[in-house]
Amino acid sequence: MNFNDLGLRPELVRAVTGEGYSIPTSIQERAIPVVLDRRDLIACAQTGTGKTAAFLLPILHLLVGGNRSRHPRALVVAPTRELGVQIGEMAGRYGKYLSLRSTVIYGGVGMEPQKRHLAAGLDLLIATPGRLLDHLGRKQANLGAVEIVVLDEADRMLDMGFLPDVRRILQHLPTTRQNLFFSATMPKKIEALVRQSSSNPVLVEVSRRSTLVSTVRQVVHPVAMARKLDLLKVLLQRTDVGQTLVFTRTKARANQLVRRLENSNRRVAAIHGNKSQNARTRVLEGFRRGDLDTLIATDIAARGLDVDGISHVVNFDLPHVPEDYVHRTGRTARAGRGGDAISLAAPEERSQLAAIERLVGKAIRQEHVAGFSPTADRAESRSPRPVKLASATRTGRQRHAESRGKSARRTKRGSVRLA
Repeated sequence: MNFNDLGLRPELVRAVTGEGYSIPTSIQERAIPVVLDRRDLIACAQTGTGKTAAFLLPILHLLVGGNRSRHPRALVVAPTRELGVQIGEMAGRYGKYLSLRSTVIYGGVGMEPQKRHLAAGLDLLIATPGRLLDHLGRKQANLGAVEIVVLDEADRMLDMGFLPDVRRILQHLPTTRQNLFFSATMPKKIEALVRQSSSNPVLVEVSRRSTLVSTVRQVVHPVAMARKLDLLKVLLQRTDVGQTLVFTRTKARANQLVRRLENSNRRVAAIHGNKSQNARTRVLEGFRRGDLDTLIATDIAARGLDVDGISHVVNFDLPHVPEDYVHRTGRTARAGRGGDAISLAAPEERSQLAAIERLVGKAIRQEHVAGFSPTADRAESRSPRPVKLASATRTGRQRHAESRGKSARRTKRGSVRLA
């Protein structure tokens, strides 16, 4: 099957093939006809499977044939600025032969330019939840004409605490609309939201829930917590390690790793929530161009990161939420290519590793790196310390001081001190 077989407009097929795609992915092949048929959809698809095009292409197709309005007729809600910007860029590329208007609104930047874009008239609006609610609260956005709504990476919005915001946004939409839910996993709270918001939705799963694409090679390197940085340095020097994404749990740890890796031959930068939007954009562009080869990221900041050719994902810290492991490792092995997911697992993280293995449905291969086994480290720490021999040339004053010290210790323990 090719994109012509899906019933898309020639302008869309021309744009997609111009981007170098000729055969739709599994999620695109199965989801696009459902959306074109104006059915509600629940799509469980891992990152890197082409899910963004699976909803953008049919939405752009439907918008061309509808009635024009000053207010957006399609809304895509995304959890992060980076993902929203990425969706906006793809909408521009796929719709370049169509006369449709779209914009992206997100926090961290001024509201006034966004207000002007909203007032100028739109067909497609892409937004993060908080900033969209800000515009709605100021009467600067109107969702009364929305015919299609997409919740992209719905499970991530749940993890980030956006579910109440999403519910408030849905209250601003017309009752009759098409609902499209895209998510790598389907937690119970998201399933409840789907049941409340949708009408007889079609379920499309391109792989078993919470599984990784088969081309990801997974390995766990057991290591003591204090030796993780040294092991990371060793791994980054391997000749097969190209563009690498390293995940940490905290922003402070990400900054620390950048400082500690500055003297390596890797070009390193961090991306996390404390970075300004301009700084994050510069780092991402540098990583995409290859000016940077190692990106240290937190889970939230890396959400929506779409960079071709990431060879390795390194879990410097194992995630507390096992689903995050799926999201992280999905950054490599895209578009049918292979990739490596490396996890540095300390003994203290045994429970997190067990939860991840339960989620993915198998034990992950463990490989000890010479010199970094945590059992070896513990054995070394238990071995007796070498005795420091006293000098044979002690002065009389030193011998006298040592003798007084021994006598004082015996007295303190209750021994009889001789006069």
